[in-house]
Amino acid sequence: MSLILAPMEGLLDFILRDILTRVGGVDRCVSEFIRITDTLLPERVFLRLVPELAHGGLTPAGVPVRPQLLGSDPVCVADNAARVAGMAGTGVDLNFGCPTQVVNRHCGGAALLDEPELLYRIVAQVRRAVPAGQPVSAKMRLGLHDDRCAEECALAIEAGGASELVVHARTKADGYRPPAYWHRVYDVAQVVRLPVIANGEIWSVADAQACRAASGCQALMLGRGMVANPALALEILALQGRPDQIGGLPWNALQPLLLEFWRLACQHLRYDQRTGRLKQWLNLLRRTYPQAQAAFDAVRTLHDPSDVDAWFLAAWGLKPGPVVSFTPDGPTRRSPDKMNA
Repeated sequence: MSLILAPMEGLLDFILRDILTRVGGVDRCVSEFIRITDTLLPERVFLRLVPELAHGGLTPAGVPVRPQLLGSDPVCVADNAARVAGMAGTGVDLNFGCPTQVVNRHCGGAALLDEPELLYRIVAQVRRAVPAGQPVSAKMRLGLHDDRCAEECALAIEAGGASELVVHARTKADGYRPPAYWHRVYDVAQVVRLPVIANGEIWSVADAQACRAASGCQALMLGRGMVANPALALEILALQGRPDQIGGLPWNALQPLLLEFWRLACQHLRYDQRTGRLKQWLNLLRRTYPQAQAAFDAVRTLHDPSDVDAWFLAAWGLKPGPVVSFTPDGPTRRSPDKMNA
């Protein structure tokens, strides 16, 4: 059984990938999408969005990260795939599932699911551009407005040479509203020979069991459920009888990770983004931890990072200290007085 951490624009960036892979249970991550238009991006752009590329494509916990590209020009996507593939060697993922209007208006993400022939050409060009020893995977939804072309799209992706396919069990029109139609992932998996991974609406161990039963997939991709419960992957593996894994992460064990998340946010994000990102994670954590509600209520009106520093110390006795992380240039250490500069 394989568990993969999903790409989620504006949520699951390299900071949260770092923290969640420290908890354990994740076999691989896929990065947020890197938008490809008509330009061959310089390496510094890939490194800014996926800094793990400077470290063998691994998070600090040693979990592989596969960069994801989003675009509709087969040649340009392939050129960028070749470049990013040469930076770490963990392979390339292709985004055929993003449901946002701004992406779909420019013929990206889920909008491509109305054009199976274009899906084929994109995957085929990328497969030719990426070294044979590296995987080319793809992530798709069941369709744009409906799921009538789901099987045809999967066959096109397979014919193009993809080595693996993640299926988010909803259409673009469904957005993130429950339910997820896991049984349709099963239908898709029956018409292709490549490995299929199920994704969508997996918030708990019970959801994981139900998804595996309905989809027939052994591998799962976890998104918001893993953000809401950082130990979800461990809990799923514990249920599978993995003796090296334990389930559950008590709130007092999560608190230092929240502080480290805050330290990294202060190091890497713009001043005006930092508190919002902490609130965003606490908001999702409320689904799992009652204690997260009090923390969310305490910080939701704060906008100055120094006030958040003071709250960590006063509420939890946790003091922001030197940040030790990685950047494209290697490990860095910053003192607390520079965190809010």
